[in-house]
Amino acid sequence: MVLLPAPEPRAPASMIGGRMPLLDAGPTLRGEVGALEALAAELRFALEHVGFYLLTGHGIPEALIAETYAEAARFHAQPLEEKLKLRINGHNIGYMPMKGSLNRTSAYNPNGKPSLNEAFFLRRQRAPDDPDVLAKKPLRGLNQWPASLPGFREGALGYMAAMEALGKRLVPVYARALGLQPDYFSRAFAEPNMILRMTHYPAVPGFEEGEFSIAPHTDSGFMTLLPPNPVPGLSMRLTDGTWFDIPHVPGAYTVNSGDMLHRWTNEVFLSTPHRVLNGGREARYAIPYFFDPHPDTMIECLPSCQGPGRPAKHPPILFDDYIIWFAKRNYQHQKDTAA
Repeated sequence: MVLLPAPEPRAPASMIGGRMPLLDAGPTLRGEVGALEALAAELRFALEHVGFYLLTGHGIPEALIAETYAEAARFHAQPLEEKLKLRINGHNIGYMPMKGSLNRTSAYNPNGKPSLNEAFFLRRQRAPDDPDVLAKKPLRGLNQWPASLPGFREGALGYMAAMEALGKRLVPVYARALGLQPDYFSRAFAEPNMILRMTHYPAVPGFEEGEFSIAPHTDSGFMTLLPPNPVPGLSMRLTDGTWFDIPHVPGAYTVNSGDMLHRWTNEVFLSTPHRVLNGGREARYAIPYFFDPHPDTMIECLPSCQGPGRPAKHPPILFDDYIIWFAKRNYQHQKDTAA
């Protein structure tokens, strides 16, 4: 395999709040000459120094984002007994009640309490005769859908399809940022692993010690994309140990890398801790989309991230094995099932 020179990390022209890189994907997605290399240099800077960035020019319609937020609110407005009909299962699909997660993999909140949120999880839409469904492979089951919310399924699947397409268009930028051919990750992301989490963070007038809307943690995978959210509460932990509130920039997605990409890049790219504290007066909804390689992808140190004097820091691991371990560590229902 021929490696290409990695772009020199370059700070973007705009750093929101002096800390948060603002990247514009528009020229790259339009195919403008030189845009891919320029964006790759800014991406490398963002993920080497921050682990988060804001993304404009992504092409996801504002109306689609607003509709998906509305569907999340509509789902959580249902009576609890209706939501519990879709209770989260062993595939991590369905409704997780309040306090259903505890971040046991986090080194930043080791003695914390279950997070004060409820969430509805969707994964890749599969048919009953899907080979992975028939083989009963973990985390590859059938989605659960509310029967009393007409249009919900179609709306959610439409948003997930748009996000999958965006993720695939961004992957070549990640490859170039790492000194690889733009198509290096094509096989791993031909059918990516995906999760849409529709989260409800109720307003909490006062948090107890060790209590959060979602506790400090790092994400497990490759890339997380969160659409702009006018309700504050999300913050990230900077490398100097301080917490920085993620600013709301209309139209800009908040994007971060996770533990798997951190491992895949031999720790070149950061996996930055973040948390949510909704201490305001209104409910906060979030619709993070998690975009990862196919579960059968072997995660081993990328060739451009190792060399003489720079050995691989982690042994290879199948992504499927990694995400199963992560789920069992962080979700109460997985722990109960294992017990």
